[in-house]
Amino acid sequence: MEVYDVVIIGSGPAGLTAGLYTARAGLKTLILENKGFGGYLVNIDLIENYPGFTEGIRGNELAHGMMKQAMSYGVEFQLAEAIGLEMGRDRNVVKTIQGDYLGKAIIIAGGSHPKKLGVPGEEEFVGKGVAYCAVCEGGSFGNKVVAVAGGGDAGITEGLYLTRIASKVIIIEIMPELNATEVLRKRALASPKIEIRCGTKIKAIVGDSQVKGLELLDVKTGQESTLEVEGVFVHIGLEPNTKYLRREMGETGWSIIPLDTNGYVLVNDKMATEIPGVFAAGDTRHNSACQIATAVGDGATAALSAIQFLMMRD
Repeated sequence: MEVYDVVIIGSGPAGLTAGLYTARAGLKTLILENKGFGGYLVNIDLIENYPGFTEGIRGNELAHGMMKQAMSYGVEFQLAEAIGLEMGRDRNVVKTIQGDYLGKAIIIAGGSHPKKLGVPGEEEFVGKGVAYCAVCEGGSFGNKVVAVAGGGDAGITEGLYLTRIASKVIIIEIMPELNATEVLRKRALASPKIEIRCGTKIKAIVGDSQVKGLELLDVKTGQESTLEVEGVFVHIGLEPNTKYLRREMGETGWSIIPLDTNGYVLVNDKMATEIPGVFAAGDTRHNSACQIATAVGDGATAALSAIQFLMMRD
């Protein structure tokens, strides 16, 4: 079985940056990706806060550029879904559904995915009006009334994008006010197609063969109401893609890679875990800011730490 110097799990901005650094250092580098190369980055319509792009840049364009740059230095890519890690003295094994991959150093950079509401009807109507990515699925909601669950940056960005497609966008936030950045709040408030409802909780998603509405609760007054919508996009936060690192034991679970209570990988300031030769970067690591710019920085730090680890070991 071929042995790589570095195996990176995840091809988002953290993984691609790490691969660029390790490959430029002359290390044989493999990036594994479960779904689509570029990670969640490719689902972002317009990125306005990444340095160097004064007019913003589309997520798929940035991802393509990062991939092209990494490939120019010899990074290899493989579609494979990680299901576990096995630690060894000289090399580690990334176990995937498609087979095993051996690496002297491992960088965990699998990113994150949107949290679910966890309310009745959500699972039932996935693909039937419940969605988690406006760029991916928004085209199905032309001239329809849709809701966006979440008033943070992700929710407002999705809502603004949907104004190009839907007839009306209703943003529902459980907190008393939106917690998105000021520039996004101003855009949402200025849009004639956006209605904002703060202090409102979604209790259930209802419909027949498709979503027809939401059951809502006014957090302050306790008053219940029904809102007619034909779709709901959920953006209430993120969860790390680290399920494959857990080995269930009762209700608590445990992992050979130390995780915090929310499933994020515990690392030090060098992005190193307590397992020699295993690093983590980007949205998967503890206390991540979950921003593209910080993911890039994490990827560079993890790569430099991996390079140093391999130099000391050899």
